[in-house]
Amino acid sequence: MRQVVITEFGDPSVLELVEAPAPQPGAGEVLVTVHSAGVNPIDYKTRSGQGFVASVIGDRLPWVPGFEVAGTIEALGDGVNGWQVGDPVVGMIGFPRAGGGYADKALVRADELCRVPDGLALEEVGGVPLAALTAWQGLFTHLALQPDQKVLILGGAGGVGHFAVQFAAQHGAHVMTTGSGANEDFLHQLGADDVINYEAEDVHDVCYGLDAVLDLVGGEAGKAALSTLGDHGKLVTAPTVTADAIRKAADERGLQAAGYVVEPDTEQLEEILALLGRGDVNLHVSAAYPLADAAAAHRRQEEGHVRGKLILQP
Repeated sequence: MRQVVITEFGDPSVLELVEAPAPQPGAGEVLVTVHSAGVNPIDYKTRSGQGFVASVIGDRLPWVPGFEVAGTIEALGDGVNGWQVGDPVVGMIGFPRAGGGYADKALVRADELCRVPDGLALEEVGGVPLAALTAWQGLFTHLALQPDQKVLILGGAGGVGHFAVQFAAQHGAHVMTTGSGANEDFLHQLGADDVINYEAEDVHDVCYGLDAVLDLVGGEAGKAALSTLGDHGKLVTAPTVTADAIRKAADERGLQAAGYVVEPDTEQLEEILALLGRGDVNLHVSAAYPLADAAAAHRRQEEGHVRGKLILQP
């Protein structure tokens, strides 16, 4: 089998495509032939040594990145019930220590997987789990978003953001989001009511009294968005590197803000897959790369302004 490994923390050149023996599934595990694996900002941040995942895998290099895959089951370990060889599956896998998605075969815990609904392409749906769950949990677990509330989503055109805009719109919220002028039409098509062109406008000049802010950008943008909150509003921020600074800024102003880290959840993922299967929500794939071009995918992700998701197709 082929897999991409991080040999040391650094720039994309530390990603190396290697041959490795195909693993045998142990108790409660399955071996998945990977058709698609999502590329996410957490992958390049980990590769460069940033963030909480890097802090827990530093003594385990070389390490295979990738926390979301779709494919077919190739082999079953002992004690696995409810799955058969050949079943189409998708899941958020190996989070946060094991990883393993950047490969043509992945060893996965059976309880991390969901069945892929008919009509969804295995060659793309691997780009869904981590990104969509990050959006879902930010909106509904941490912000407890209600219909008719006003929510601002920072970075609505990205991998997590384009799911968040759709989820919030489907939920009946009034959706405001930031994006470039080039993405304005795209964001309206996703369901955004108002698009703030960050190249020409500041959010605090056009938004105020909001119930909720989902910050997918972090840093100074996250801090600036605090000024849009109403008296009882709340901001949650996904980028872990700047979460503490944003919480501190909120505390100083008597506002509510919290950081969060996505967690695997197959029940939530099944709800998301049902929306995708009905066509109520769509995955937008900006580009697909073979495993050998994982470094190119990382460079593209790090440049920013990716519309939707980048994926690997082993």
